[in-house]
Amino acid sequence: MKTIIDTEKIPIKLWLDDIEEGALQQARNIANFPHAHQHVAIMPDAHQGYGMPIGGVLATRGVIIPNAVGVDIGCGMCAVKTALTEVTREQLKNVMRRIRDQIPLGMTRHKKPQDKSHMPDLPLGPICKREYGNALRQVGTLGGGNHFIELQRGSDGHIWLMIHSGSRNLGYTVASYYNKLAIKDNRKKRDGIPKQWQLAYFKLSSAAGREYLREMEYCVAFALANRRLMMDRLMEIVAETIPGPSGPLSSGDFARMINIAHNYAALEHHFGENVYVHRKGATSARKEEDGIIPGSQGSKSYIVKGLGCKDSFSSCSHGAGRVMSRSRARKVLNLQTEVERLERLGVIHAIRHVRDLDEASSAYKDIDMVMENQKDLVEVVMELTPLAVVKG
Repeated sequence: MKTIIDTEKIPIKLWLDDIEEGALQQARNIANFPHAHQHVAIMPDAHQGYGMPIGGVLATRGVIIPNAVGVDIGCGMCAVKTALTEVTREQLKNVMRRIRDQIPLGMTRHKKPQDKSHMPDLPLGPICKREYGNALRQVGTLGGGNHFIELQRGSDGHIWLMIHSGSRNLGYTVASYYNKLAIKDNRKKRDGIPKQWQLAYFKLSSAAGREYLREMEYCVAFALANRRLMMDRLMEIVAETIPGPSGPLSSGDFARMINIAHNYAALEHHFGENVYVHRKGATSARKEEDGIIPGSQGSKSYIVKGLGCKDSFSSCSHGAGRVMSRSRARKVLNLQTEVERLERLGVIHAIRHVRDLDEASSAYKDIDMVMENQKDLVEVVMELTPLAVVKG
């Protein structure tokens, strides 16, 4: 931990020195939220979001806040270690071509619905039930923004596969619907929470609160199903494209998939009470828990073990975190400079046009500093260097 702010209703514990003013004000707002528990934790990758900073961790008593979960419910990471230790640049390019052919990227989706067996076996709320048909065509698709598929070389000498994606339009639709419903519901309350804080909430004892929780949990499961299906297809592509050390790769040449979500709320026990921990752009880091902290497409990513830090509600950062907005990145970064930087590193990258600069390495914080600032939250067990990146 770097510092503590104790001027608000509850303390704000920060794992960074350079938090932007907008994110700091949001941290102050959630520290004055009447249902907040114990303190607020701000991770080292924090930056401004809607209502609550991305990289924020907030525990609440008896209520749940849609904007403290985020619009891409269940967004997260998965990673798989392969038996491969060698791969050529041409093989990487072939894999990338096949990814683009077989996994829909950006706003695209499958032309036909996928098999229902890929979907979560959980009860459907009204919004998820309405959107189920669309979700059948979205499961196994990447999405846009900062979502990616990446092949990496581990510090163990092995080739790793990593995917960052979420719940696609299903999660966005659920988040938008329930945030609007919470805003409407909160107009009736006289609890002193300013509308501009964007922290409309539900009581968990209410029908709407229980419904949001059920739909949020379905979206978290759907996001995992989405990543799992993409990873299955990525492993098939790799097995069919790159020969292993002793012949074609088989299922035994791929390790267990590590998965971690970073936009959700969960019932946990902290500081003597059962509370709902909202992690928005933050991941669980319980003692010995496997985790993934990605960098940018021009910097390392990390496989970590959680240290179970009580002060962070057993949480850590979800990545490097943005140092500038998407619009600012496209205005101020130089395309040639960013491309040359990635090419010097030997990365087969996804920066082609000015519109891609919002995902350039310079738009993100220094991942080395982020990791240094959370040495009390996680232990690094593997460093992963990017080789080839596919973006939405």
